[in-house]
Amino acid sequence: MLHIHNLSISFGGEYLFKEISFKLSAGNRVGLIGKNGAGKSTMLKIISGEMPLDQGQIAKDKEINIGFLKQDIDFEEGRTVLEEAYQAFEAIKGIEAKLEHINQQLVERTDYESEGYNQLMIDLNDYQQQYEILGGYNYQGDTEKVLKGLGFTTEDFDKQTNTFSGGWRMRIELAKLLLQSNDILLLDEPTNHLDIESILWLESFLQNFAGCVVIVSHDKMFLDNVTNRTIELSLGQIYDYNKPYSKFKVLRQELREQQLAAQKNQQKEIEQTEKLISKFRAKANKASMAQSLIKKLEKTEVIEVDEEDNQVMNVKFNSSKNPGKVVIEAEDLSKSFAEDLVFKDVEFLIERNSKIAFVGQNGQGKSTLAKIIVGELEHGGHIKLGHNVEIGYFAQNQAEYLDGDKTVLDTMIDAANESNRSRVRDILGSFLFRGDDVTKFVKVLSGGERNRLALAKMSLSPFNVLIMDEPTNHLDIQSKNVLKAALNNFEGTLILVSHDRDFLQGLADSIFEFRNHKVKEFLGDINDYLKYRELESMREVEKKDKKQKENKASSTAKNDYEYQKKQKSLQNKLSNVESEISKLEKEIKSLDKKLAEQYEESVGKDNFFDNYNKKKQKLDKLMESWEELQLKIETL
Repeated sequence: MLHIHNLSISFGGEYLFKEISFKLSAGNRVGLIGKNGAGKSTMLKIISGEMPLDQGQIAKDKEINIGFLKQDIDFEEGRTVLEEAYQAFEAIKGIEAKLEHINQQLVERTDYESEGYNQLMIDLNDYQQQYEILGGYNYQGDTEKVLKGLGFTTEDFDKQTNTFSGGWRMRIELAKLLLQSNDILLLDEPTNHLDIESILWLESFLQNFAGCVVIVSHDKMFLDNVTNRTIELSLGQIYDYNKPYSKFKVLRQELREQQLAAQKNQQKEIEQTEKLISKFRAKANKASMAQSLIKKLEKTEVIEVDEEDNQVMNVKFNSSKNPGKVVIEAEDLSKSFAEDLVFKDVEFLIERNSKIAFVGQNGQGKSTLAKIIVGELEHGGHIKLGHNVEIGYFAQNQAEYLDGDKTVLDTMIDAANESNRSRVRDILGSFLFRGDDVTKFVKVLSGGERNRLALAKMSLSPFNVLIMDEPTNHLDIQSKNVLKAALNNFEGTLILVSHDRDFLQGLADSIFEFRNHKVKEFLGDINDYLKYRELESMREVEKKDKKQKENKASSTAKNDYEYQKKQKSLQNKLSNVESEISKLEKEIKSLDKKLAEQYEESVGKDNFFDNYNKKKQKLDKLMESWEELQLKIETL
């Protein structure tokens, strides 16, 4: 399907990766992993063709379709959800425009016997055939099915894309990729803006995808559930194994231990050989044996051990003064944006040292409530902070608050106070900004590096309540593990907005579920909550089935009779219309053929075009009747 051979990419004279090779085949679900800055996003851009090669080659099958889901989605303003999803059908939309142009000319022109008019009829037939082959008569229905499968309602179709949150816009982009029938899917951090329910849906889709998928993700659970192969980029090299992430890490460690053992044994053999050489050289009758051992030693291939990049952050959040027992209390809380209700009648009480996770679908108000607590948004009802409460807040778009024209060092110095300004360089070092890194401008940092800088900046201020909104976005797996350990050791109150199931495990002991404009507290960890939600979903289905059975059982014999009678009548009408449509389509097809093969003879006949156009008009009316009858049957 696609083969990369001896690929090298360098920036500023330093190699990001050098002379690496691998193949991608149908059925591969590859997890592309590595630390921030290892070159994962660059690799996806190279595979997609967006970025040129420095050295090496890419060979791929002819007519291969590659779909690329990027971290940052940039939709054109002014499009509705449906219009944006239709962008998946570029070829069909192009033919639609040509057909519209031809039909307009056929209506306006009267030179029926001219060569130009004849060419228009030929073009019309050609484009109609192409349109049908490409699925032009089905794409609108297919689009609506996929959008509904991704959680959109019919009412959402005509809304502007810019009115939706990042997670919902990501779903529109996913819908476009699914509708394009791609052979290779490149997904760069696809779970960053998705809620847990959407991630579960995406996992299910990718598990059944017949093509090849390459995923850059720092979500361990997502990688384990989806991938069957892992490629790690580390220190300019790749390590490629047919294992999902967790099994890959175990295998890598085992292989490295084997390399270390083999290297140790080889070193012992080399030392013994060198002793023998020294011993034999001193004796004339052993000189030839010494030369033989020297040649053997020169031919020995030294066993090398895979290098490991073990640099990790050193994060610590110190709790400030002790607050009162109740740190946050809400009563009759509500929030709307214009006419859109987010939540209402919300009441809760958070006690000191609680560890809480906010979970729920995108757009249900998780980030909104976090902003209300820190005083960034106006709201209805009352929210009260307890005695001595000092809040530390990490916003979902925290990195965007950083000034791109400042250096890393200046950013920290400006945020520091007299007591910690002298320790700024040490703090930056603990967040992996060392040496010349501190003189880099913020605007050239990667997403993960910006997140690390935002965390370092936050550590300068004291707090006893920590609210973090999607803190793991863009952080590599090692950094996430370090952050998780730091949060576990934090002695204050913790509120986490996150969709990362693995990250939440062991961090939160209670869940605030955001659903249907309400906030409900669930006592238990994320695993308990997911089991509860799965059970609730099953109960909802059972209740729905039971209600349908009860409604059916309560129907009277008269209603059953009237329903059957009406249904039979509509089905008969539908059959008659379908029969007429079939007959007319055959007649029109015959006329098209006659027109293409015997144009002069056909147009010479009286009323040929009048007859032709009447049949087309009649077919249009019959199609409208068919749609109306079909809708009535579905409604019934």
